[in-house]
Amino acid sequence: MFTKKILLQKLKIALIIPAYVMVYLPWFMYIERLNSVNSRYHIIHMAIDDYIPFCKYFVIPYFIWFAYMVVGVGFCLFTDEKEFKRSCAFLFTGMTIFLIVSTLYPNGHHLRPQVFAHNNIFTQLTAHLYSIDTPTNLFPSIHVFNSIGVHIALCHNQALAKIKWPKIVSFVICTSIVLSTVFLKQHSMFDMLTAFAMAFLLYPLVYKIDFSPAHHGKKVPQKQEL
Repeated sequence: MFTKKILLQKLKIALIIPAYVMVYLPWFMYIERLNSVNSRYHIIHMAIDDYIPFCKYFVIPYFIWFAYMVVGVGFCLFTDEKEFKRSCAFLFTGMTIFLIVSTLYPNGHHLRPQVFAHNNIFTQLTAHLYSIDTPTNLFPSIHVFNSIGVHIALCHNQALAKIKWPKIVSFVICTSIVLSTVFLKQHSMFDMLTAFAMAFLLYPLVYKIDFSPAHHGKKVPQKQEL
């Protein structure tokens, strides 16, 4: 049961999100605008990309990503403050690295289909996605990296320590989102692999930091994690 005081405390902690968004969005919009008109950007491509078919149905998990992020991070905020802070550190660090890479190394791809074989709700959603998201600034894939980050956070969340099914559901959603990036031709396999590599490198660094809340200036003893 959340009292008004606890709720205000949670909302105060959550201010870290809009604070970072105020940095991330202008930067991202700048490089999107810059790289979309830059004909000299580096083409991202792997041979395996040519063997991955376009699958319109993956537009559903691709858009589910937005809800997955909000629900996953929000759940940590209200159930495990330590994990919320740790997940924010993980996500924000990766997203900042992505911005730096895209700024210093303009990149894009030519993987999107020129026409769709069918006209239905799935292709219409994909066409809308293509219209609002340019095929530039691709790696490491933030869709992939953030999905991994949210799944890790939920797996570490103490409120779910003895409950398996939410982690299984999270894994299925996370996996479908990761696959959607390449089956929708939004990303090259290279973008997916570099996102996994970044997550692999950042995980031991971020998860060594003690994000435990302090009470009256004293450090709260923590249980040893296996």
